Amino acid sequence: MTLRTRRLPTGLTARAYQAGDENQVLELINADRLPGQPACTPAMLGEAVAGRSTVDAGWWAELDPPRTEVLVDQAGRVAGVVSFAARPEDKAGLILWLHGREDPAMVAALVGHALAELGRRPVVYAFEFASALTLGLEGLPVRHRPATHRALVEAGFAGRDLWRYMRRDLAGIDSAQVEGQDPVATVTPCEDPVGWRLEVRDPQGALAGEATVGEPVDGIGVLWWIEVAPPHRGRGIGRALLRQALAHLAGHGAREVILYVDDDEPPGGERDRTAANALYDAMGFTEVDRLHSYTRRR
Repeated sequence: MTLRTRRLPTGLTARAYQAGDENQVLELINADRLPGQPACTPAMLGEAVAGRSTVDAGWWAELDPPRTEVLVDQAGRVAGVVSFAARPEDKAGLILWLHGREDPAMVAALVGHALAELGRRPVVYAFEFASALTLGLEGLPVRHRPATHRALVEAGFAGRDLWRYMRRDLAGIDSAQVEGQDPVATVTPCEDPVGWRLEVRDPQGALAGEATVGEPVDGIGVLWWIEVAPPHRGRGIGRALLRQALAHLAGHGAREVILYVDDDEPPGGERDRTAANALYDAMGFTEVDRLHSYTRRR
């Protein structure tokens, strides 16, 4: 199959991102901001441009330094931005992130420009892992970014539906709600990610359940992980642990909480998330979007 990349539309020119573009690029990024995500700051943008992220840091370390480029209109305004990189180990290309106000022609131009600059490669991935621009979004939110999804598909990418992105408000939740009614989890600080680890142990000292929550950013906490050990499932420990995790976040200034469910495996598989999804639904979380990653093979 012959796959074509698009030329830039008339009136647009491409150049490397410059420090003077910061405000206009932040406006583009924040125009696509999802519910449950903080506004992108100069510091977050700086980390993304440098190719660093606290989430998926190992994946970023495998890349050559990213190239971030902007598309500029005839008036000199930044109309779109795209960041891409090569991975030396397998010679793959990666479109890391892009923003163009979901204007179909603009996002198609950004995809085409990145592909042209990456050159002939055996495979190119897009939105494969999280960047510093967000709190852990490991994919493209397809319902909120339909033009970008369509541009990728039309450029020959195949999408993979990998994650369920959810959120809930924490109004009215108080740490006192868990006292006297839930198993008391031991809470200790952790550094990766920055936040807290909650552990519930049985009378013999064996780990019965655990959760990891992230320190709130702009009033937004993240439930990074929750699990109940198989011998202890079906006893309400997961619900109690989640309730305590939410109360802990609320007590540290979180107004809302987000989470990600890797529920791409069918029911009955090793990573069956049916029970987890049911718990989150019952505990007041709502789905914001589905997160897709993309692959384009030559």
